[in-house]
Amino acid sequence: MTTLRPDRAPGWLHPLLENVGDADAATLTHHHIRPPASGGRRAAVLVLFGEDPVHGPDVLLVERASTLRNHAGQVAFPGGRADPEDRDPIATALREAEEETGVEPAGVAPLAVLPELFIPPSGFVVTPVVAHWERPVAVHAVDTGETAAVVRVPLSSLVEPANRLLVRNPSGTSGPAFAVAGLLVWGFTGGLLSALLDLGGWARPWDTSRMDDLGTAWSAARAGRQEVAGS
Repeated sequence: MTTLRPDRAPGWLHPLLENVGDADAATLTHHHIRPPASGGRRAAVLVLFGEDPVHGPDVLLVERASTLRNHAGQVAFPGGRADPEDRDPIATALREAEEETGVEPAGVAPLAVLPELFIPPSGFVVTPVVAHWERPVAVHAVDTGETAAVVRVPLSSLVEPANRLLVRNPSGTSGPAFAVAGLLVWGFTGGLLSALLDLGGWARPWDTSRMDDLGTAWSAARAGRQEVAGS
């Protein structure tokens, strides 16, 4: 496996690394469905934490193109399906991040590999790779057929109570979500982000009774993006 370098993590990431070692799949997902014992489509995502001199610590997210077969239009961590040439999930996550956003793998320090997580709608078994962005570069949607936007979202925005809510899916299930940067972060990504904010000790108390239907929450997020663009 590609070498992990937790020793190169900045101090503000230490609490997260200390706690994720004991986290299991049930802790990291809101649906608590464990991956199947066999089968499933293998994938990996890069949970890339960076730091900006203006807004402080952040995480890199992508908005998937609306034309994709799986999870169209959703906000996600950079990542995707494993290729036979990938030697491990770290290699998959770094390759996909570079292909989607232009992140340079040489400037990324992998810190931890989390347990495999299951995404029931698409059947993917996903391995999240937590990393620190030691040498950030300008990022963008490399292939607009796959990625609509690339955003560095400040952790301060994610933990802001006014930006947090629960979203009810058409299936009747619900999970944590974030309305940030004109985007709605929900589903697998919203659940994992919520768990990581808790494990890192960054989360702030928020109104867990606030719940919107997915369509309503998505429309509100898009309206917020238009307001930002028009200001």
